[in-house]
Amino acid sequence: MVSGRRVRSSLGSIQVRCSNHHAAAQGEVRKVALVQGASRGLGLEFVSQLLGRQGDSRVIATCRSPETAQSLLELQDKYGRDRLYTAPIDLTKPATIEEAAKLVRENFSAKVDLLLNVSGVLHIPGKMMPETSLDRVNYDQLLLSFQTNAIGPALVCRAFWPLLQESAKADGRVLPTMVNISARVGSIEDNGLGGWYSYRSSKSALNQLTKTMSLEFARKNPRVAAVALHPGTNDTDLSKPFQRNVPEGKLFTKEFGVRRMLEVIDSLREQDNGSFFAWDGQKIPW
Repeated sequence: MVSGRRVRSSLGSIQVRCSNHHAAAQGEVRKVALVQGASRGLGLEFVSQLLGRQGDSRVIATCRSPETAQSLLELQDKYGRDRLYTAPIDLTKPATIEEAAKLVRENFSAKVDLLLNVSGVLHIPGKMMPETSLDRVNYDQLLLSFQTNAIGPALVCRAFWPLLQESAKADGRVLPTMVNISARVGSIEDNGLGGWYSYRSSKSALNQLTKTMSLEFARKNPRVAAVALHPGTNDTDLSKPFQRNVPEGKLFTKEFGVRRMLEVIDSLREQDNGSFFAWDGQKIPW
């Protein structure tokens, strides 16, 4: 059960969900993407892969302090500021979310084709670890988990939802999509182990928010979709303390995990609005 190996992106044994009905063809890739939580880990890898897909793609990368996010700055030097725009967002400070949306509208783009909410908190070294029992639950950990994993992403969706609507008006070839990076442990039906109170419940809240958004989108603008996406276990700082318990072959590189998630996103159709997918395209029960 203990794995010291990581799955390489060339792994061919895992089947991905495919679609012949919507935006999987070249030329239909979402060209303007916003990645919230882009300074490291999966968020940074999303930025890198999205920029590398085609020469006219553009990415808006947000994090708490983009001016000191060295890896983002290196990508900006590589691809240019016209293709990679950065804006500060602190999910615990709602005013920064509204200000970022204003900056994007005024300085970068009037539309967004893809919104990725990637930020998440599970532990803080030396300060916070997942609760293994009810008597370890405390207010501060619950509050931070909900602020980062649910409340903040919901406010980001609210602020940038008008820009996805503009995308739906402008280009019928793509499906403007909000993707909230969730976790399988946020599934209530799939919870057979318990524990991890703050993380589980905050991801469950994110799932409920995603589903509720999808119902509103279906009524107001069926050309916009909202989905939740489980990334699997990737070799990031978030998973470091728990990697020794990951089954053989289930600890993914960031490159592999993001590539597979982008394949799922590319295959989405309008009828997938309101769904919860795993990295391999399999649906997860709410």
